[in-house]
Amino acid sequence: MTQLNQADPPQGGFDDEVNLLDYWRVIWKRRWLIGGLCATAVLTAMVVSLQMPKIYESTATLLPQVGSKGGGGLGALLAASGAQSFGISLPGMPATPTDIFVAMLKSRTMADEVIKELNLMELYKAKTMGGVRNALEGATKIKVRKEKVIAITVESRDPHMAADIANFYVTNLDRLNRTLNVSKVSQNRAFIEQRLDGTRVNLVRAEEAVKEFQVKNKAVAVEAQSQAMFAAAVQVQAQISAQEVELQVMRSYLSPDNPELARVRSSIEEYKKQLRLLESGKNGKGMLPGDRLHPAMITVPTLALDYGRLVRDLKVQETLYAMLTSQYEQAKIAEARDTPTVQVLDPAIPAEMKSKPRIRLNMMIAGVLALFLSIFLAFFLEYLDRIRAQSVRTEV
Repeated sequence: MTQLNQADPPQGGFDDEVNLLDYWRVIWKRRWLIGGLCATAVLTAMVVSLQMPKIYESTATLLPQVGSKGGGGLGALLAASGAQSFGISLPGMPATPTDIFVAMLKSRTMADEVIKELNLMELYKAKTMGGVRNALEGATKIKVRKEKVIAITVESRDPHMAADIANFYVTNLDRLNRTLNVSKVSQNRAFIEQRLDGTRVNLVRAEEAVKEFQVKNKAVAVEAQSQAMFAAAVQVQAQISAQEVELQVMRSYLSPDNPELARVRSSIEEYKKQLRLLESGKNGKGMLPGDRLHPAMITVPTLALDYGRLVRDLKVQETLYAMLTSQYEQAKIAEARDTPTVQVLDPAIPAEMKSKPRIRLNMMIAGVLALFLSIFLAFFLEYLDRIRAQSVRTEV
């Protein structure tokens, strides 16, 4: 008898098992309720969607104008002209034109100009600029695609207004970027102009010094070997002056720890070492025979050395003056240039079809939600029926 009882499976195990057939019977029993709720939800979603205002979407795509590449000079200055104005300059890693343009498009300055130009206060019926900015931000999507193309998508009830807003973003971006470029280039031009005026004065002084020396000491002929040495010194000094100007220009738009600044400083120090070797030789005692092609300047007779140094200073000022004159002309051309800085790939056009509301999608979502809710309601009603039936049996 004990063995028989042990062989029998526990009765409670059958009650705990999930009986899918019972579930299906409950659903089939309440099928009209489930179907009615689903149909009502789908129809309600359709009616509500049809009554919702139609939203139209327009997209403009643009490509930043790629600036010239290089470590320094006007090309790098123009390429980085707008970065610091929007706080996206990284030490050792200059912001790309795409990063700069996205920051400008999302700036408060850009939003305010769009609002004023297209009178969006009236369109969005907002009482404050902050409210209009929030509404505009919610209606505008600015994304960078994999190809580094910037897409500006605007939603509005008026398809023409959506296109106008997107296109004005592009137009105003180009205007704002050119304004920042001109401001930077103007500062650069003013700085070069100041250095050019100072160099012009130094050049006149150097010319007068050479003339005065020649008149005082008659003509001084420097031997060919010394002339070659002076010419080399002139070239080295000119390189030092040119790179010092470049360093001051780069400091105006690069962070102090930028590796490009360190490179220029290192180059200047190297040129200065070469100049000291030319002037004094190793240990300040002149060069030994065979160590250099030319002797150090300290070994040249005093009169010829003085004359050579005056000539060298004159050549340095002439070289520096020519370089600054060239850069000054480039800066004036860049300042007067009126070329677009934004390449528009596709301007925004008024949409022919609405983008919202999506009636079919809304109906599908409403139907699925209603299905789950109605099934839950069906099992809940079945549970209540069983409770009532059990109560009746207990009373009887």
